[in-house]
Amino acid sequence: MNAFPKMDFSKFAMPKLDPARTARMMEKMAELQQQQAAAYAKWAEVRQAAAAAATPTAQATSAHGGETIDMLAPSTPDGAWTAPDAAAAGARKEPAFDKKAFAPQGDIAGDVMRTIQEALAKGGVRTGSDLGFSGGLGGGAPAAPLPNGARFEARTFTGPVGSRNYKVYVPSGYTGQSLPIVVMLHGCTQNPDDFARGTRMNAVAEEQTFLVVYPEQPRSANMQRCWNWYEPGDQQREGGEPALIAGIARQVIAEFSADADRVYAAGLSAGGAAAAILASTYPDLFAAVGVHSGLACGAARDVPSAFAAMRGEGAGASGGKRHAVPTIVFHGDGDNTVNVFNGERVAAQGPSGPDLAQAARGGRTPDGVAYTRTVRTDASGRAVLEQWILHGTGHAWSGGDPAGSFTDARGPDASREMVRFFLAQAGAAKTTRQ
Repeated sequence: MNAFPKMDFSKFAMPKLDPARTARMMEKMAELQQQQAAAYAKWAEVRQAAAAAATPTAQATSAHGGETIDMLAPSTPDGAWTAPDAAAAGARKEPAFDKKAFAPQGDIAGDVMRTIQEALAKGGVRTGSDLGFSGGLGGGAPAAPLPNGARFEARTFTGPVGSRNYKVYVPSGYTGQSLPIVVMLHGCTQNPDDFARGTRMNAVAEEQTFLVVYPEQPRSANMQRCWNWYEPGDQQREGGEPALIAGIARQVIAEFSADADRVYAAGLSAGGAAAAILASTYPDLFAAVGVHSGLACGAARDVPSAFAAMRGEGAGASGGKRHAVPTIVFHGDGDNTVNVFNGERVAAQGPSGPDLAQAARGGRTPDGVAYTRTVRTDASGRAVLEQWILHGTGHAWSGGDPAGSFTDARGPDASREMVRFFLAQAGAAKTTRQ
């Protein structure tokens, strides 16, 4: 199959659409998407099998069957993330599938469907997730089934600097009370459903009754769906992506009468870097942040310095101002995508000072992952910074669901540990930020 060229379908005039006929059209488009996804999955399976036979140590498999794959960053802003064996794979005969035909950039069915959905939405016709259609290839696993009474709903925020779609998980225990909010920022190539599935954060929210918000980075902002943490315009207050994410959080606070003093942010990889930026740019809004396999605020100012920072190099990689926002950091010391030294830099930007006590201890999960946990506490004994170094693990959400992308089920449960850390800040956050 030949690769489709990238086309801007928004330029095509949309005729007046009959809802019944359009529903049938969208069904066909959904079938085409599924066929594309199946073909891509087959291509990936064949390639993975060939890679495993040639380089059996190229990837680590968890005890629960999930795979942790370290990815190599693209050489250009719109380039593709590739497996670490890609260079060696070039010397082997590739499968018959053309990767470009099935990559996100080639999701012609998805582009057409999104254009149709937008046109229908303007006419008041239900589209998208409420009809069961996915957003295209490259999004990873769908979200887990919902418990009775819970909701996982799509929203859109529009502000002075642009707009973003997002999803909100509303636990079944919500009856209008003022709940905490955890904003979850996905990594490159992920989307809200995939990230929710992989982190299991919705399950934690169901148990402990809080709202979870998943902003979505579209391909129109970054071809690999990465948050643009390395762009100067996206590292400042009241501008760029920090303003969009802050706007989403405020919109959810208003809609659900949530607790404005218990708003937290966490993210993986590029999403982790975005969470670190929020701690520096919106310390008055976010009471604590969690950074998993991410980078410090100001770690880069352009694409070349971003690659250097990811490797743990570059004088500017420790840039960005210090902040007093409580921070919890997770990072694998076997991460070949974002060097573990970046976790040190994130921690260095967090709360510090002679009045804080620091202690470190080691541990091991039942599945054999060793870790070192360093905790800084204030005079009251409250932890204001935690740094978890996961020994031997790669670029993946610790303790995640193998059904989601970039997860390692063997490690400590990062979602539960982050929520524990976040909720422990209650009562102290308002005083600290005044």
